[in-house]
Amino acid sequence: MSVATPTGSSQSPAVPSPGNQDAASNIPATDRVIMEYLRARGHTGAAKALLEEIEAASPDDSTKQPETVGMKEFIERLSVFAEKPSRPGDNILKDSGSVLQELGTMGNPPNIQTLIASIGSVGAEELLSHDPTYHQEGFRELEAWVDGSLDMYRPEFRPILFPIFCHFYFDLIQKGFKDAATQFFSKFSGSLSPSHSATLHHLSTLLLPAHVQNDELAQRFRNEKYTIRMSRSGFSLLVGWLTEGFGGEAFGAGDGFSGETGKRGRAQVMRVVNNHLRFDVTSSNPTTVSPYTWEESTGLLSSLIPQASGSKTSLTNPQAFNTSKGVLKLGPAPIPEDLRVESERVLRDQAMVDRDPSVQYDLSLSRVVPQGLIAPTETDLLPRPPSFKTIDVEREVNSVRDARKRIRLDPSALANIDPNSSQANALRARALPSICAYTLHDVAEGAPCCTFSPDTSLMAAGFAESYIRLWSLKGEKLRGLRSDFTSSSVKDAASLNKMREKKGSTTRKLIGHSGPVYSVAFDSLSGSAAPPKYLLSASADATTRLWSLDTFTNVVAFQGHENPIWDVKWSPMGIYFATASRDRTARLWSTDRTSCLRIYAGHLSDVDCVQFHPNSLYLATGSSDWTARLWDVQRGSCLRVFIGHQGAVSTLAISPDGRYLATAGEDLAINLWDIGSGKRIKKMTGHTSSIYSLAFSAESSLLVSGGADWTARTWDVKSAGGPHPKTLKNGSAFNVSRNYGDDDSTETVDLLATFPTKRTPITNVQFTSRNLCLVGGVYLSPETR
Repeated sequence: MSVATPTGSSQSPAVPSPGNQDAASNIPATDRVIMEYLRARGHTGAAKALLEEIEAASPDDSTKQPETVGMKEFIERLSVFAEKPSRPGDNILKDSGSVLQELGTMGNPPNIQTLIASIGSVGAEELLSHDPTYHQEGFRELEAWVDGSLDMYRPEFRPILFPIFCHFYFDLIQKGFKDAATQFFSKFSGSLSPSHSATLHHLSTLLLPAHVQNDELAQRFRNEKYTIRMSRSGFSLLVGWLTEGFGGEAFGAGDGFSGETGKRGRAQVMRVVNNHLRFDVTSSNPTTVSPYTWEESTGLLSSLIPQASGSKTSLTNPQAFNTSKGVLKLGPAPIPEDLRVESERVLRDQAMVDRDPSVQYDLSLSRVVPQGLIAPTETDLLPRPPSFKTIDVEREVNSVRDARKRIRLDPSALANIDPNSSQANALRARALPSICAYTLHDVAEGAPCCTFSPDTSLMAAGFAESYIRLWSLKGEKLRGLRSDFTSSSVKDAASLNKMREKKGSTTRKLIGHSGPVYSVAFDSLSGSAAPPKYLLSASADATTRLWSLDTFTNVVAFQGHENPIWDVKWSPMGIYFATASRDRTARLWSTDRTSCLRIYAGHLSDVDCVQFHPNSLYLATGSSDWTARLWDVQRGSCLRVFIGHQGAVSTLAISPDGRYLATAGEDLAINLWDIGSGKRIKKMTGHTSSIYSLAFSAESSLLVSGGADWTARTWDVKSAGGPHPKTLKNGSAFNVSRNYGDDDSTETVDLLATFPTKRTPITNVQFTSRNLCLVGGVYLSPETR
């Protein structure tokens, strides 16, 4: 059980902090002049930040004499805010010969102009180029201490490197040491976990104090406490190193971290630890904890966990929030009684025609509630039409037939089997799916998305050129209904088919969006019984469009989002669909209304992906704020928050049995969660680039992923997972956490197989109703890279 660390004065070495005072009327002359200059140039944010810093750091001394404005100090403080308009990364006061000229042409107030006239020639870069080696020394010594620690402690010590690296980089940038900051970044960023690559790239774009002050992620780091999980014994070792310089030593370090240099480096680390980190200390024995467990619930958690309205206490533990929301109903949705009776009658009649009385036709047995889950009642479900249609009966009948003929995948058959043995090939056929890959060629601008219809008759892809293209996977011509007929001339299905176009091709182009198409989805109402009737598409033009696959025309444009829409998904019961947008919200819609029904707000950044639970009661969302959430579809409230990724969550999937949630993203990891408890079951790694799509097999025992590394990978959901054991020279093995840079440590033991393509990033993976896996992507020719 985790316990919160007491205040820094009791558990961590405190750095003395000056007292606060109301310095509004006692601002030093230097700072007053600079603030006046900043306000005159429109830098109100910078002026406000400077005033807050003065109020927080100035000593209370009313008898202090007014401070004189020094030449170097004025230029040093002012120059870090002077940005060259033509090149935002450069300082406008770089050259010493042009400093006075640049300052004199800025339209300054008279008192500043007079001050400038009295300053001699001096360059800002000359004053700011002194290399602050204490940041580099401090981080180098911390990294050496972590790498020199025992194998049992290294996994829990390594997560502390990332937040300290970020704060050191921000310190250097905000003090104007741009060259030192870039040198620090290039020297140490490579040693951090690959899971932080997206965040590190973002940090590398922050080159001036104004960038840090206006960047949302940087301000979150500055204003929130970064939570670190650590064992009690590990925390004691960290405190010992910070205060006394003992507890770990890199190989070949000689005298360790003693001496003036070591003390100066540890003081910088201690400052960040005291001011910006919060330790979640556990009583667990480090040898009994999985190496991946330490990074779970690590990060800037305070703003990620939803807070109860009116509550005076803020939750900092996601597990406490999840527990407070009670039990979820994750079982399968019930079938309406009249639909069940009619579907069973059709199955019974078909069994008599086939002369197979042993055929299973009880629909209730095809929807068994898994052990430990609670099934919802009819009143819990979203409203739906009062009476069923013929297609509903056909869908239920086909689901029983598919379950009867489905390929059974059993990944556990490969457990403890030598992959080079004679029986391995036979067992692989039982454990692994057949994968059918569809590749798009000659797509100059790219196709961000593709999907397959539930009956596998159609494929759709959205393109960056703002259009959608459909293909018939059965080679049939796609002929739409003509527009020159009257409804009175349609008497039955046969007469309706006569109204279709005479000519056609196996592909159709749908034009209507005014921006790149980021997501497409076929309606699921027909299931595998018949081709879909509608297609949804989401675009950068902030609209979602509904397309008729009878006429191949746009029927409705749904407007409401304020920014590009990244994802759209149908509800399993049809009628309803959900969208995810850059405006930080997900929304619920129905096909019979043009306005949204619900808005799910709470994420701190883009909502990148959405997915309905199989029973349609819940909606899962993944976001660029590194979290996934589970929402009550009808009430719009957040019921679960899943924190464990170290980058944006780009895709997610919910298992058909409703028990598991799989999430993946920019940190190159797949996390498997228990939806009921909100706890992470395991972390699966092996991809070497961003992961774009996830899909569960029908039995929920196997997971397939596709990513930008040109591979599709299969994972054993039921196995324990974890890193591969390290084999010693004598043949013995034990589990250790190796350095993040070790290539052979990236794949976990639950990775069953990797299916490489030539040069095709896999943007979509999905299973058919009979467990055939379909994947799609755009081939990248060598000339385009």
